Amino acid sequence: MLKIITQLAGLQKSFINLLRIAVFVVMVWIGGLKAFHYEADGIIPFVANSPVMSFFLNKPAPEYQEYKNPEGKEVAENIAWHRDNGTYTFSYVLGTVIVLIGFLVLSGIGFPKIGLIGGLLTFGMSLVTLSFLITTPEVYVPNLGGDFPTEHFGFPFLSGAGRLVLKDVIMMIGGLICASESAQRLLQNKSR
Repeated sequence: MLKIITQLAGLQKSFINLLRIAVFVVMVWIGGLKAFHYEADGIIPFVANSPVMSFFLNKPAPEYQEYKNPEGKEVAENIAWHRDNGTYTFSYVLGTVIVLIGFLVLSGIGFPKIGLIGGLLTFGMSLVTLSFLITTPEVYVPNLGGDFPTEHFGFPFLSGAGRLVLKDVIMMIGGLICASESAQRLLQNKSR
């Protein structure tokens, strides 16, 4: 058992680099998807209800609810509304920023200063995303009625959107771990 513990302890730096690669994969994949209508449409409830981000859009919440395109279906009237709203422009810019943050985090493998910036930006982006748990009604299961009353709606019952947002707790801490390791290497390099 001691041998396994010793080996695991010796692999910490490699595991942090694997974390950087994982953050990179998630950021590039999710950021890249922001170029497609279905992903752009899907983020609008979060953006439109956010006091930090809603000013990027042209139309107020909750108007977007009338123009939702379900994943796998595109309706011309809804697409036109999203164009007028600035949905796609915002999504393209956001996607580009997310991809760039992913590259900064990955660069931390060889360049600690860049990795420190990437890790801190990942932390900050995740904080903004987690704020959607407070600002976005769609993150909790709605009470849609049915044949009998249900008690399982509202807080703390997360919808699919809420479960997706909550996962950013892991990304937030991953960003801090990457930033911390980069800072540690920067300090070691200064002391030499």
